[in-house]
Amino acid sequence: MTKDQKVVAIQEIKDLLQDAKVVYVADLDGLNAAKSSEFRRQAFKQNIKVKVVKNTLLQKAMEQIDGVDFSEMFETFKGNSALMIAETANAPAKLIKDFRKKEEKPALKSAFVQETFYLGDNNLDALVSIKSREEMIGEIIGLLQSPIQRVVSALQNKSEGTEAQAEEAAPAVEEAPAAETPETPAAEGEAPAVE
Repeated sequence: MTKDQKVVAIQEIKDLLQDAKVVYVADLDGLNAAKSSEFRRQAFKQNIKVKVVKNTLLQKAMEQIDGVDFSEMFETFKGNSALMIAETANAPAKLIKDFRKKEEKPALKSAFVQETFYLGDNNLDALVSIKSREEMIGEIIGLLQSPIQRVVSALQNKSEGTEAQAEEAAPAVEEAPAAETPETPAAEGEAPAVE
């Protein structure tokens, strides 16, 4: 690779990384061409960009990114490396995990997600369980709707309960005078007989 080609390759990597909030570096070594193509196809369907890169060029590109110090990831840049960029925090981790149901690879080398670094394949399950932005927004909306739904439900139950009490009270009012009639003479002053 000539110097000019390296400069172009570094710039391409920088362009991918510039505004990326979710960055994964995976090891695709051992996947044949067909399996590698299938992995890329699945990544494309999930809006994940995959680019196989040279470790030295990736490191140089990361060193030139303003605002994020990727140096913690550099120690994991050995062997084949595939850069994965996504919008959803857990999407690349889920893709790797799903793909590994049939294959040994890809393996997670490192990741930068939600301003936190994850080093090593042992962090894959933790990354899978990270909630995506959409999932978090859904939960927040659910939490916000919950009190409103309780109030509406309580109001509906109260109005139904009031109607039910009114229906139950109406027959009780009709029966009340009939029940009081035998007691009325005792109340007028007649004393019960004492034995």
